[in-house]
Amino acid sequence: MSTGAGIDVQRQLESLIQDFRTGDPPMPVIVLHAEDAADDDRVTELVDELREGQQSHGTRLAVAPTEPPPGDLDPSAQAVRLLRDLGDSRKWGDRSASYRPYSFPRLGLVRALQDATDDPDMREHWPTAPVGTPDGNAQREQAQTQLLRILARQRWRPRRPARRNRQALLNDVQQFLPAGILGALTSLLTRPEWYVAVLAGTGLMILLAALNHVPGRAPLFLWLRRESRWFLTTTFLQSAARRQSTSVRLLRPLRSWHAIAARAYDVAEAMRGGGPFPLQLYVLALFEDLRDNHRRASWDLRGLKRPRPPVLVLRRVSRENGGIELIRAVSDVRSRRSELDPLLIVAGVAADEAPLLDRGTGTPPNGQYPRSQLRSAPSRLQQRLRHWYDEWAGNLRADQSPSRTNALPWVLRIALPHDELVQLRQADWRCVRARHRPPVAQVVWSAYSLALVLALAATVGVVHARDLHRTYCSAGLLTADRDTELRPAPGGGTECVGISTGGVRFGAHLKGGADSESGRLRDLEDLVHAENDKVTRDHPRAYVTVVYAGPLSSATVDPSLVKGAEELAGVYLAQRVVNENYRVKLRVLLANGGADMGHQLFTATAIARYAERDPTVVGVVGFGRDLQSSPAVTRRLHAAGLPVVSGTNSATYLPEDFSNWFSLAAPDEHQAEALGLVAQQLRGKDASPHALVLARDTKASQDRYTSEQAYYGREMLRDRGFRLLPSRTYRVANGKPELRLHAESICRGEDVPSVIYFAGRVEDIGPLMTQLGVEPGCANREISILTGDDLSKAKFSGTGGRDGVAPRITLYHAALAELREAASGTAFYQDAGEHLPWLEPGEATYDAPGFASGQTALSHDATRALYWAASLGDVRQSRAATWVNLRSVKLEGMATGTIDFTDAPLYGERHGHSIVLARVRRTPEGLSKAEVLCSRPAGSAEPLTVRECSIE
Repeated sequence: MSTGAGIDVQRQLESLIQDFRTGDPPMPVIVLHAEDAADDDRVTELVDELREGQQSHGTRLAVAPTEPPPGDLDPSAQAVRLLRDLGDSRKWGDRSASYRPYSFPRLGLVRALQDATDDPDMREHWPTAPVGTPDGNAQREQAQTQLLRILARQRWRPRRPARRNRQALLNDVQQFLPAGILGALTSLLTRPEWYVAVLAGTGLMILLAALNHVPGRAPLFLWLRRESRWFLTTTFLQSAARRQSTSVRLLRPLRSWHAIAARAYDVAEAMRGGGPFPLQLYVLALFEDLRDNHRRASWDLRGLKRPRPPVLVLRRVSRENGGIELIRAVSDVRSRRSELDPLLIVAGVAADEAPLLDRGTGTPPNGQYPRSQLRSAPSRLQQRLRHWYDEWAGNLRADQSPSRTNALPWVLRIALPHDELVQLRQADWRCVRARHRPPVAQVVWSAYSLALVLALAATVGVVHARDLHRTYCSAGLLTADRDTELRPAPGGGTECVGISTGGVRFGAHLKGGADSESGRLRDLEDLVHAENDKVTRDHPRAYVTVVYAGPLSSATVDPSLVKGAEELAGVYLAQRVVNENYRVKLRVLLANGGADMGHQLFTATAIARYAERDPTVVGVVGFGRDLQSSPAVTRRLHAAGLPVVSGTNSATYLPEDFSNWFSLAAPDEHQAEALGLVAQQLRGKDASPHALVLARDTKASQDRYTSEQAYYGREMLRDRGFRLLPSRTYRVANGKPELRLHAESICRGEDVPSVIYFAGRVEDIGPLMTQLGVEPGCANREISILTGDDLSKAKFSGTGGRDGVAPRITLYHAALAELREAASGTAFYQDAGEHLPWLEPGEATYDAPGFASGQTALSHDATRALYWAASLGDVRQSRAATWVNLRSVKLEGMATGTIDFTDAPLYGERHGHSIVLARVRRTPEGLSKAEVLCSRPAGSAEPLTVRECSIE
């Protein structure tokens, strides 16, 4: 600043700005004028220096054009001219100002109304008949229609160049961004792919934008815009309204539109009448826009990010350029309104025209200060300026009184003496310091921080989404079905395990065509889910839910799905029979324990969690493999109150340790005792023949079945008087058993065993036969191999399968399902031919490939038994009642005989399981032939005898 007055005024402005940072001080219209008319040009230069100083401090600053325009306009019209262009954000500084540019929607709406009112097409439509007459009312309606047509043509915006129209288009599109985000989030509820959600949100936003810019109509959602809400609710315009509704509601668009249309016409008529109303409406709209641009309690905290008030500079106001009238209008509007606005106006006026602003706070006419100023007697201009501002602010309440005629209470007129306007030496020029540190809100809550947060959120979201897709079988962008997970599969890759409670299909994660076992499993899943949909839709209050847990995926090293596919066929068959013949319907949920049930503990946990939120779940069918985790699985289901009915798990210890365990499979101990009848005959008259237990090594696996079989087999051979050679365990690498060294050692040893108890899996029997069939010492000897029920899954050559036995080797194995004797007394095969769509007429027999192993029959019978307990008396039973009712189950005519749990003791093994002893040997034609030695259907507790199981 080059003058002392400039330095002091600049300091006073900065002091006022510092007060604005922490509160809302009243902003005066600071009018500067010289005491001597000869110094008028110096005052104008001082105003220019103030403008440059505020621009360097980053103040939002606009300069109104005060040059007198050509033509003869009244003072009010001149004042309107000064305000019209202030609705352009570029008039308020460049991008160096803090935060984003201002927006002036209210001022733009007033300008649009002014443009429509002055439009040549509107001139001939104004009513000429008196108001209230029929002609006057009709003319008024026609004029309103024409005005709305012109406003629609203008898009309810002021006429502006094409470049600014493009900017208005972008502003209109921005209002639909929340709708697009809402559409995207809504689509995410269905867990689609991420690009579906993006397309949904983008498509909705484009649709709304296209509808918004249909030519010749008002913009979409006009009644919800902030300028429209202000237009209808401000009390300033109530005098122009003619008892029209001012209701603006989200769900009442038609009523809101009628209110806006009526208010627009009333205001247009008032603006056409001229007078002070148009000018004051412009001033009010400007103040409301600036108040909104500096509102601290806004979503973007813009008031906290703009710590400096906006400044309007009027270089030289006069009567001719409308500046005096503008200042009067500012004071009048502020006196009428109770809200404080942030606009600080700095104006210069000629000394001769200063009295036109009535009185200010300069030196009194008589040259004496008021008494309040004489007490402190400030001498420096800087001190006087602060004192004058404090006194002006304190007198606002009285000066706004209507009785104070000709008062301009919001004007702070400062008379500058000549000595303060003398230019200083350049060395004495001063630049008042201003704080340039950005506000905390601008750093923390800004577009840059938002971009950073969005980038971090997007990164976290992408990582989280990838983690969801890697962890769960069904996942969207933000959510996932947590009842199923992807777990490592034997041999590499992943498999989907858990309980399918939604749209998850385990078959979708398997390879293979429609003709393969994978295709059969996919078909069965679709059939079960279709039946479930029918049950829940047609019988929502009359069904129970049973969970089938089995091996519904396969490993790379052994891709067979025989057990899971056959068991699921039995479960589905039981579901169809029940739902067609009983009042209480059966819903079946599928749970995959993984290849060889390797993840059955997780599956049991998922079932228990789901059962907590679904009271219709009454029990579990399956878990047919005895693993190291089987006790933990049964314990977890026991804690959830879920009984388990297994078709094929032959563990001896489970019914002894857990009261919720029921099984249709003959226990390992019972199987070993039955095979002892064969071993007793094989021993013959030899005093002590040699025998060997060959078992699969289970140290690196979860298998417990083979170790249980090996233990009971060893005890059986010892009890039958065999001399036991040291037991051997073979390893399995990459899904293949390592049996060659064991075969060499067994066959080339001093004591070659005549009986081998094989405690292994069905997939290992083929390599064992191959090794023993070519090794010297075994190839030419009669050797008998005894093994458990896992061999019932084998498909020997005589039945079209893949397995066989070596010459001179006889295989004796136990099986869990006696199907031949039970076939004549059951409707199982008739039901299978009716409900399993892949079966041709006559293919459903007990020795057919899909039924011979007994897996389908056992799972069917287990499901029927659990359902019977859950629907006792044809009434839906609770989970606890189902558990109790299981000990009263006795069902005849089942696929394996009579299912009888009535003699099942607590913590003890029952009797009456179905059991078969089968023999497989090579025929003279070179084929492997399987035959039944002896059997008992389910429900018969009579023990087998040597005579019945004769090997002769």
